[in-house]
Amino acid sequence: MIIKLNWITLRVRDLEASLDFYHRILGLPIERRFESRGRQIVMLGTEGQPKIELIQGTEQALKPECGVSVGFEVASLDRAIEELKGQGIPVARGPVSPNPSLRFFYVLDPDGFEVQIAEHS
Repeated sequence: MIIKLNWITLRVRDLEASLDFYHRILGLPIERRFESRGRQIVMLGTEGQPKIELIQGTEQALKPECGVSVGFEVASLDRAIEELKGQGIPVARGPVSPNPSLRFFYVLDPDGFEVQIAEHS
């Protein structure tokens, strides 16, 4: 069987706050926005890459402390830290360098989910 990751779903309390974080701050493009069964849904990401699906809800189906995180790769970790700090997003953990070719840190999204920002060299 050959499979491909399509998207990761996050049920969020405040869709607009989450959309601001993932779209405006992190720069993920909005692929589409629609309503299904009375809930607002936004798909974010670029063509050919797995998407982030945000679903408006009154409570989260998955709690932030469960150990799930969403990861993104950047060209410059130092620049990403400065840009995020400039947007008022503090580093929650890191930077960590588990080996010479990888560095990463974590920030928290509006619902408290860990978002990993990594640089591979």
